[in-house]
Amino acid sequence: MAALNEDQQPVSAPLRRLGASLLALGRIRLELFAIEVQEEKDRIASLLLWAVVAALLVGFGLVMAVLLITVALWDTHRLLALGLATLLLGGAALYALLQVRRLVALPATLFQASIAELREDAATLRRESGP
Repeated sequence: MAALNEDQQPVSAPLRRLGASLLALGRIRLELFAIEVQEEKDRIASLLLWAVVAALLVGFGLVMAVLLITVALWDTHRLLALGLATLLLGGAALYALLQVRRLVALPATLFQASIAELREDAATLRRESGP
């Protein structure tokens, strides 16, 4: 019975090493996924913060410009000034909505590095196990 265990020892040792290697590879890939998620979360939070700040500042600037033009033309063409300002702001809002729509349609890049690494791993395993 002792001889049987000694014969099985060499067969199970490589399998254990293979299992440990696969487990380590899986852990590394999972860590890469987690890093990519954190990076994407930070990027989106920063993007949203700066987009809100920019939108507020542009909005305040446009309101002040409309007020300035309206006050300057109050006695002669106040309705024309307000109408043109309305058209200008409406056009800018339409342009902004079209840009948002374009950005939403762009493909996501989340997990691209991880997917590429997994494909590379699969190709390497196919080369090593192939004839």
